[in-house]
Amino acid sequence: MVRAPDVRDDMCNRIFSKPSFLQVGRFLTIHLTEAITIAMAETPQLSLKWSAQYTLSHSDHTLLSGDKILLPPSALEALLSASSNLAAESARSTLPTFDPYNSATYSAYRQAESQYQDQRQQLPYPLIFRLVNPENGKVVYAGIREFSAEEGEVAMSPFLRETLGLKQDEGMKRDVMAVDGEETFNGNGVHGQTITIHAKQLPKGTYVKLRPLEAGYNPEDWKALLEQYLRQNYTTLTNSEVLIVPGGRGIGGKKEEFRFLVDGFKPDTDGICVVDTDLEVDIEALNEEQARETLKRIVARSTKAPGTDQGSSAGGELDIHKAQEGQVLPGEYVDFRLSSWSRTQALELELTIADEDDVDLLVSPLSATQRSKPRLDEHVFADFDSRPRKRIRLEPSNVEVERAEALYVTVHVFAAPQEQTNCHPGADGDEARPRRFTLRARHPNVTDGPVDDSVQHSEGDVRCKNCHQWIPGRTLMLHENFCLRNNILCPKGCDQVFQKRSPAFEQHWHCPHDSAYGNTPLSHQKHTTLFHPPSILHCPDCPTLETFPSLPALAQHRTTTCPAKPILCRFCHLEVPQEGDPNTPNAEALLSGLTPHELADGARTTECHLCAKIVRLRDLEIHLRNHDLDRLARAPPQPCRNVNCGRTVDGCSKAGDTRAGARMGQGSGNDIGLCSVCFGPLYVSMLDVEGKALRRRIERRYLQQLGTGCGRKWCENEFCKTGRGNAGVQGSVGTKEAVGMVRPWLEGLAKGSAGSPLHFCTDERSQRQRGLAGLLAAEDGGPAGKGGYALEWCVGAVEAEGGDLDMARLWLKNWAPTRAESR
Repeated sequence: MVRAPDVRDDMCNRIFSKPSFLQVGRFLTIHLTEAITIAMAETPQLSLKWSAQYTLSHSDHTLLSGDKILLPPSALEALLSASSNLAAESARSTLPTFDPYNSATYSAYRQAESQYQDQRQQLPYPLIFRLVNPENGKVVYAGIREFSAEEGEVAMSPFLRETLGLKQDEGMKRDVMAVDGEETFNGNGVHGQTITIHAKQLPKGTYVKLRPLEAGYNPEDWKALLEQYLRQNYTTLTNSEVLIVPGGRGIGGKKEEFRFLVDGFKPDTDGICVVDTDLEVDIEALNEEQARETLKRIVARSTKAPGTDQGSSAGGELDIHKAQEGQVLPGEYVDFRLSSWSRTQALELELTIADEDDVDLLVSPLSATQRSKPRLDEHVFADFDSRPRKRIRLEPSNVEVERAEALYVTVHVFAAPQEQTNCHPGADGDEARPRRFTLRARHPNVTDGPVDDSVQHSEGDVRCKNCHQWIPGRTLMLHENFCLRNNILCPKGCDQVFQKRSPAFEQHWHCPHDSAYGNTPLSHQKHTTLFHPPSILHCPDCPTLETFPSLPALAQHRTTTCPAKPILCRFCHLEVPQEGDPNTPNAEALLSGLTPHELADGARTTECHLCAKIVRLRDLEIHLRNHDLDRLARAPPQPCRNVNCGRTVDGCSKAGDTRAGARMGQGSGNDIGLCSVCFGPLYVSMLDVEGKALRRRIERRYLQQLGTGCGRKWCENEFCKTGRGNAGVQGSVGTKEAVGMVRPWLEGLAKGSAGSPLHFCTDERSQRQRGLAGLLAAEDGGPAGKGGYALEWCVGAVEAEGGDLDMARLWLKNWAPTRAESR
């Protein structure tokens, strides 16, 4: 694919001023303003002289919009050649006569050569073409999208085809020869419709007048659409062309369209450029009658605005404990939002109406993968049945509502296409009246069974074969004589009984394509429009080649694989289309559970907050799962055996390593479970195989603490005279009593019991850390003591974070298993 250099596909941003529709004879004004500056050097506009004839492409180019065309790559080469020749002619025309004895002429020739080199590969911006249909002489101006068409062909948007008087399928025609007064086909087969194309530069437009071709256009409906559509799709405007601005979607996938006649420019030419300019747009009615009709329809529509007595209800929040009553006009939607319900129970949404068969119930979840409100051609769940009571039941195991933030619940009234004007309901009388409804959401009782509406019959009753009613056996003959004369059972198997020659029986219908049936012409028309439309449906938002036989099938596409489906990206946290190729699904996206947009956006990298490694965003979740597995498998810290010490034997690091000190050669150096700081005063360089000398040193330290104390004001050691005094314990401890207190600990130490603690005085920081660790261990994150963290993990967390309680909690969350996970 070859793209044009210095040619932009889309129009630059414009800002529209607020429109106002006044009395007859006044204008509706919109100001179109360029918002960005072209990032290119200012060069003089070149008047290219280039023209060619191309065959209209027979390929499907319906995705081309506005006034865009596709030309072959050879056209780009020809345009560059013409630009180079024009630059050379321009340079030669300004050169003086060459004088070999004058240095000024040499400088002029050098400057002209430099200017020629700058301009020879530049095309005018924007690049505009004049298209002519030789058969009818119609002319239109267009902008270029790409130079990617087949050689000898030109592809045009549907708008240009219509403006030039070409049919959508008029790409190829058969040659016809007249032989003896009869038309015969030429042996050469088919040839394409020829289009003549000229390169043509247009002046920047400052003013354009548009005239609506239909009455009833409300400025609030098309103002934003006109702004967006011109900005994205148009490079030029041609006088007397019909500008078509697409709107929303109506019944059966029908697109809403606003048509405007282009009727005059400033400057006064037959075409203007609308890129990089301030364009003032006036909207003027074709005549006074149209203006009056427009004002009349706007006023009539305002009386039926949502929330008024004659209009549809405004919708709003739906309460699980309270029914909502409202009304809805034909062709309109009333949207409700259910934000709170029990996710562990089934949810039932029930819509009750009074003898109406044109009201529908639509439901779509609001989640990261579903952002749109439900519509006929875009919904997840729906009930289109003709029953007066409609129900949609959602089980808690339903994958569609598993991660839903809320549920959008919409009530819609079907409006027949012939009752609409430009996709807006236009019927009067009974068909245009609001439909009353009652909407409720509830959790059904699990003990509720199906309701049996059949009439209880007594013993001896017999069932009539015609009307299926239970009657006494003795009156069967009389009943059957009457029933067969007056009633008729539907012969197509729906078991409905009608009176003969009644309107209900005459209007009763069965669909020949499926098992649907109904009793009114409106229900038949509704079923045909929704499930058997007269034409094959295409997705209006994506270039998929898939076609859809019904609106529910189209709705499934638009809520699943459609590239235009809006999602909430988990990486950029913006509401964007999910993108992708609808005809060739991305295998990596399917396996990873990501959308194509998230797959591309997730290729950005970030730093892991746990290990500081650079990880792609889309791989971060798996990377954190690996950290989580390491957290569960990590060896627990070994707290110092001294109950007053807040250190561990091997040392814990901020990165979650519970053996950091030992790996760096800074272990405790003993096998009795004391940290290096607490074991330091007990260390001697002598051989003590049985540990008797060590136990004597421990005993002497106990007796010294109990006899004289450590003298530290922060001491809380219960086996220290100073600590006992700080704790308010009265009475001195003699040597005999002290030996009795110490002996159980020494005996446990001699037996090698790991559960017997030691009680040595330590520094203030270590004692404080031990107290904080005890507080963390006492915190319980769940019922019945199932949450929280074990004491050894809390000691390691406080040691790693240097006594910072908040950072210790974060350390536990990142690196430590809870009590429940440990079990």
